[in-house]
Amino acid sequence: MAGNNMLKQTPSQTVGPYFAYGLTPTQYGYSQLDSLVAPATPEEDTPGERITVIGQVLDGAGKPVDDAMIEIWQADAEGRYAHPSDPRGSNSPFQGFGRCGTGPDPMNRFRFDTIKPGAVEDGHAPHIAVLVFMRGMLLHAYTRLYFSDERDANAKDPVLSAVPADRRDTLIAQREETPSGTVYRFDIRMQGDKETVFFDV
Repeated sequence: MAGNNMLKQTPSQTVGPYFAYGLTPTQYGYSQLDSLVAPATPEEDTPGERITVIGQVLDGAGKPVDDAMIEIWQADAEGRYAHPSDPRGSNSPFQGFGRCGTGPDPMNRFRFDTIKPGAVEDGHAPHIAVLVFMRGMLLHAYTRLYFSDERDANAKDPVLSAVPADRRDTLIAQREETPSGTVYRFDIRMQGDKETVFFDV
């Protein structure tokens, strides 16, 4: 295009911030689009202890990231996954999958209303698989959330035991009893002295 109508090159971006907007549109107020997955994962009749997992994604300077997206996948209260490869099978309506963007919350938090999972097999502690998507990351990061009130089970868990002792606390969500119910606080630090342990999956 010639003359004054020539369009200039737009700035380049490595990744995003598209994940949260595109995959959690309802959260961001795009009423014409439906989110395929919500932050609240259990149905009304799903058995198990109701819990809330809440936290922030923090950058290297300790500031909350306002356009991250978190996905979780977990077993039900009996330690079963809603997946055909689970050898025990699962007739539970609980899918155990949730997705939440950090942008809409005034404190840039993610929040999942879910149930506390059971251990998936003997010798393993209850846990939730966590994936982090955010601007500037070409690949999402994998981590795990363990529970502070499962001290004995945590001590025996083979995955947690493989993590250096001085870094295991980055994977432990702290339990708090609040007027609205049980809350587990789990902040994800992307860099710094207390960087969350991420797994090469």
